[in-house]
Amino acid sequence: MVEQPFTEDEYAFLRHIRFGELPPAVRPDERVALTETDPGRDRPEKAEDPVRWNVQG
Repeated sequence: MVEQPFTEDEYAFLRHIRFGELPPAVRPDERVALTETDPGRDRPEKAEDPVRWNVQG
């Protein structure tokens, strides 16, 4: 007995069962502009004792 692969309609049905429907597309008037910010810092600007930040032990 030779197994036949699924048809495109069967694959589409299985994708729909597994993943559901996509959310509605975001309209251009609903989008917002992003503002770049400064990158985060590794340590606070006013460190009390620089040796305290060396946590290698």
